[in-house]
Amino acid sequence: MEGAQISLTLIIIIFTCIISYQGFNNQQMRNDFLMRPASVKEFGQYYRFLSSGFLHGSWIHLGINMFVLYQFGEQLEFTLLQHFGGLAGRLFFLLIYLGSIIFGALPSFIKHSNNQYYSALGASGGVAGVLFACSFLYPWSILLLYFVLPIPYIIAGILYLFYESYMDKKGGDNVAHDAHMSGAVFGYISIIIIFLIMNPNLFQAYLHRLLSGPFG
Repeated sequence: MEGAQISLTLIIIIFTCIISYQGFNNQQMRNDFLMRPASVKEFGQYYRFLSSGFLHGSWIHLGINMFVLYQFGEQLEFTLLQHFGGLAGRLFFLLIYLGSIIFGALPSFIKHSNNQYYSALGASGGVAGVLFACSFLYPWSILLLYFVLPIPYIIAGILYLFYESYMDKKGGDNVAHDAHMSGAVFGYISIIIIFLIMNPNLFQAYLHRLLSGPFG
């Protein structure tokens, strides 16, 4: 990052941890911030599309999401700053992360807008968006799955989508797998659009890297 300046990724992580901690101890705040599709539909509480992405169900849920966000968010943010400068780079990073949270909540809203008992929370949609943006930029970089198995980003992403699709159809585990998939798709498409609009030559370079394969 630029000099000793704290990264936007780290700021988001700190902010999310604070809000999540408050949600652990304040049931009213938690209820107000949760994604409740029925409340959005009935009362127009559209802020829930975003606020729910800063709450988590447990310390484990929070820890996993923030670990993955730190790992891939720093990489994505650095790349965007490198190519587009400080202000634009950070704005694009926020667009990808927050947009993925919002887009990730859409399936729940569509499917459960008449269900007064349904609620959802977590940053998983945003984290998936950041991860998939990185999988376009660095498709053949190696991810250590479970800290042991080396696998390219793009292959891990494809397997991730297959897994989430399977678990979404299977159901029964109280996890919004459709939010993960929607956030991932938004992140992947948004990074492509950003580069196509801002610098088509860079887009071509990254596309060539993807199509050239791991030894290209």
